[in-house]
Amino acid sequence: MAGRLIYLIGPSGSGKDTLLDAAREPMAARGCRIARRVITRSAEAKGEAAQAVSAERFLAMQAQGAFALSWHANGLHYGIPKEIDAWLASGYDVLVNGSRGHQPQARARYPTMLAVVLTVDQAVLRQRLLARGREPAEEIEQRLRRNAQFATAFQAADPALFLLDNSGALQQTLARLLQCIDRARACA
Repeated sequence: MAGRLIYLIGPSGSGKDTLLDAAREPMAARGCRIARRVITRSAEAKGEAAQAVSAERFLAMQAQGAFALSWHANGLHYGIPKEIDAWLASGYDVLVNGSRGHQPQARARYPTMLAVVLTVDQAVLRQRLLARGREPAEEIEQRLRRNAQFATAFQAADPALFLLDNSGALQQTLARLLQCIDRARACA
């Protein structure tokens, strides 16, 4: 049986990277792999443990067919390595850190994917964005406004989304994610 793509999405600052780090061991115990994204962000930048490459290198990799999924957002290029297709074909479920804006293309390529939307209370999200110190306050406020608009439209566009609130304790969010994945696997 082929594996299923688990497409984790949510606003910047929602805790996707922290959740992915916490999920590594329990996901591995379930026979699930977590893909490492390729991003045109400096390797020294705070955030996920992604493979950092220059924009030129990214575009060359993209032209060579290195990515199963790729997109451009917030001034950066993002790619999910093509190796996920081999993992899926071998029966592994694969968890990826995706993009809300690229979700329709991911659904078209992986129709059985489980889309998990990490949500966060706006006040909590503001605190997290300020604490990480990547953007000035005005950019953070713009992100928050976009997130509020996007959330409503996004849910209406794909009713098959699993909403996962990450406003509270990480362990509670992780437990709910694992329950969701276990239920989805049992129904596949």
